[in-house]
Amino acid sequence: MHASDPTFPLYPILSFLAIVVSFIPFPWHYRARNIGTCSYMLSTGLYSLVEFINSFIWADNVNNIAPVWCDISAQTIIGASVGITSSTLVISRQLYNISTMSGRSTTPQERRRETIINSIIAFGIPLLVMALHFIVQPRRFDIFEEIGCQPATFNTVAAYILYFMWPVLIGLCSCVYSVLTLRNFYNHRVEFAKVASTNSGMSPSRYIRLMLLVFVDMFCNTPIGVFAIIVASRAVVLPFSALSESVDFAKIDLVPASVWKADRLSRAAVEINHWVPVFCSFVFFVFFGFAEEAKKNYQKAYESLKRLFGCRGSRANANGNPKTK
Repeated sequence: MHASDPTFPLYPILSFLAIVVSFIPFPWHYRARNIGTCSYMLSTGLYSLVEFINSFIWADNVNNIAPVWCDISAQTIIGASVGITSSTLVISRQLYNISTMSGRSTTPQERRRETIINSIIAFGIPLLVMALHFIVQPRRFDIFEEIGCQPATFNTVAAYILYFMWPVLIGLCSCVYSVLTLRNFYNHRVEFAKVASTNSGMSPSRYIRLMLLVFVDMFCNTPIGVFAIIVASRAVVLPFSALSESVDFAKIDLVPASVWKADRLSRAAVEINHWVPVFCSFVFFVFFGFAEEAKKNYQKAYESLKRLFGCRGSRANANGNPKTK
């Protein structure tokens, strides 16, 4: 394989590492029923997996060699990209709710209601956007050399309302919650540690790490959403009625690297979206992969492996040659 990208295989290596670091903390977050962090890891992990596979298959070509995979990966990209921001909204809501408790414990009914709401935000919104995208999808998918399969979107006003606006809208909602959380944190900073640990089992350090994750995502993904709208709006925005004349699901646009790299802003938009899951995966791992809870789980995993291999060794010794004195 002779990739047109001179940095190849840097991206596949980093995206593979992003897959790994996305799912390392997943088991203990899942056991704790942390919907926001679990959906964040699923979104970044699946997004990185898709980009990892695509970057290998289409490193040096634009051949339509895996159409079914492209159907799947294009939809995954839509859902995962929205899933990252919707997960951040779940986390920001959780932090805000903790900051308003003032020592009051939550009831089982309240916890159940919050679980339902958070699940709808984390998983329902991405599924909704995937469904809405079909309305403004003019063809099956696009293939970009070096990048791989990408969703195709008809450049109409409806596309900005049904598809492009979601990361920005969700990011603004997260921003509102975060501002209110900071205000509550400042007003009740003396009793904060007691409130956080009493009502949620969350240490102050973990609370702060979640806040930092929310801010990093807000100040990265929300501007990226605005940038995508700006880049898309530079082209002629057609009326929605023109979609009926343009829809052709038998059509697939094949875009060589020389074409999508010709325009500086378009190239930036493509490459930024390409790197978003890798960046988000590593940011999450930096905040949570080295925390005290992570170290305890690493130790448990290590002890389990020791016992596993120790038991195997003992059985092999018992069934094999006896020990000599």
